[in-house]
Amino acid sequence: MSLNVLFLQLLEGMVTSVSIFVLTLVFSLPLGLVISFGRMSKNIIVRTISKAYISVMRGTPLMLQLLMVYFGPHFIFNINISSNYRFYAVIIGFVLNYAAYFAEIYRSGIESMPKGQYEAAKVLGYGKFSTFFRIIFPQVIKIILPPITNEVITLVKDTSLAFVIAVSEMFATAKALASAQASVMPYIAAAIFYYVFNLLVAKIMEIIEKKMNYYK
Repeated sequence: MSLNVLFLQLLEGMVTSVSIFVLTLVFSLPLGLVISFGRMSKNIIVRTISKAYISVMRGTPLMLQLLMVYFGPHFIFNINISSNYRFYAVIIGFVLNYAAYFAEIYRSGIESMPKGQYEAAKVLGYGKFSTFFRIIFPQVIKIILPPITNEVITLVKDTSLAFVIAVSEMFATAKALASAQASVMPYIAAAIFYYVFNLLVAKIMEIIEKKMNYYK
């Protein structure tokens, strides 16, 4: 089988992998910011719940979390689940997992900001909301871009874990083709896809860093 034909057969799996990647970032990045606020809250209950959430999400395997999200509604609440729920379960599992990691990255960046900037903004008449999103947050983004980039690159590879609940992303498709054809070529093609995808993501993040004058 030619490489072109193989890539065409893997195309559907590629689309699914990219969809998981994009949707995870779209929802987990803002959710992570909200959780980071909870983690830094002065309210001990909110802070404890946020801290426990982050600890559980970071301390257990993503594969196990995907299984819990998919099978949990049936075994815990006796809710009937359909095959259509698989993709939604993957997105929910990935978003909940990555939001915890992004929350800690946000927190480290926010807490690194000098308190004098908050005081100066208050003197100039800025409210808390304006101070954070117009003064503090742009600086935080510059600081946290490298660790965010690392997590984003990891996400590209983690999309392969969707196979655990039978979602036909790139790895699952390659595995099925390899078994049917008794060939290693589907795995090689999948490896090329992940590698090129990671290179593209890394390049985009590098451009963003330069746009924000990170290296100056």
